[in-house]
Amino acid sequence: MPLSAARKSEYFDRMKGMLGDYNKCFIVEVDNVGSNQLQNTRAGLRGKAEILMGKNTMMRKIIREYCEENPAAAKVGQLEKLCRGNVGFVFTNGNLVEVRQVLESNVRPAPARVGAIAPTKVIVPKGPTGCDPGQTAFFQTLQIATKITKGQIEMVNDTPLIEPGEKVTASQAALLQKLNISPFTYGLILKSVYDNGSLFDAKVLDITDDVLAAKFVEALSTVASLSLSIGYPTQASIPHSIANAFKAVVAITVGLEKYSFPKAEVYKEYLKDPSKFAAAGGGGGGGAAASDSGAAAAEEVKEEEEEEMDMAGGMDMFGGDDGGGGGDY
Repeated sequence: MPLSAARKSEYFDRMKGMLGDYNKCFIVEVDNVGSNQLQNTRAGLRGKAEILMGKNTMMRKIIREYCEENPAAAKVGQLEKLCRGNVGFVFTNGNLVEVRQVLESNVRPAPARVGAIAPTKVIVPKGPTGCDPGQTAFFQTLQIATKITKGQIEMVNDTPLIEPGEKVTASQAALLQKLNISPFTYGLILKSVYDNGSLFDAKVLDITDDVLAAKFVEALSTVASLSLSIGYPTQASIPHSIANAFKAVVAITVGLEKYSFPKAEVYKEYLKDPSKFAAAGGGGGGGAAASDSGAAAAEEVKEEEEEEMDMAGGMDMFGGDDGGGGGDY
């Protein structure tokens, strides 16, 4: 029954008021959503958001008129193209994530009806079905492997029955009814989000602060690696360049006897006597192991130094000994 002129004028005023009062909204699809379920959703959103349903032609006309009357709000016109199919609006000025949680939590299970379009994949789990052996032919028609266990039919494997987007056949609906399975859930499906002039897909709300931080760290690491590879300094690579330069300076300094600087002293001390640092490495057997390994490293360094001293002091530039008869040719 068409709306009266008074009711239509009231609806126009109401929607225009919402377009002006709210700067955010969800565009939702309401297929297979009953009036009782919609009423429960309205109750859950009370104080947070308002749901507005209506005919697409009327909503498109209201949006056009609102944009003409308010040129500064021309971006609201983006909503006109979304008035296709069985859709509605959920207006809010609050947190979009909180409103989405309320919308997605209010769903109801529903049986698979013949001819309905499957919104999700349906897999029938393996196990006893409760059907008597006389109904084996029914399962064979659907090419489902079964066996008889304790006087009833048992499915051998998990069986993919319906793919998303497929129409439910009579046999599939009958099987699900026999097994008392309600495979689908229906509720308001979020299609798009309008936020202060920006229109985007509802999936964008799945991007949390943690996801953004992880992506930023990953990108920063990539920039730093690239900068170091090509030798081009950036804010991302400078800390790594400084650390690498410090390592190089320390490596040179520990080999010098007459030069050092404060930051390198701890490394020199460790090479001279690693046992001093063993106590700080942990208690119990770990400390002993650290001490042994430190002593071994110190012994190895000492042997290398002695070998270098012998090589330097025991040979002259002509290959002979320094002392004794080294002067005889």
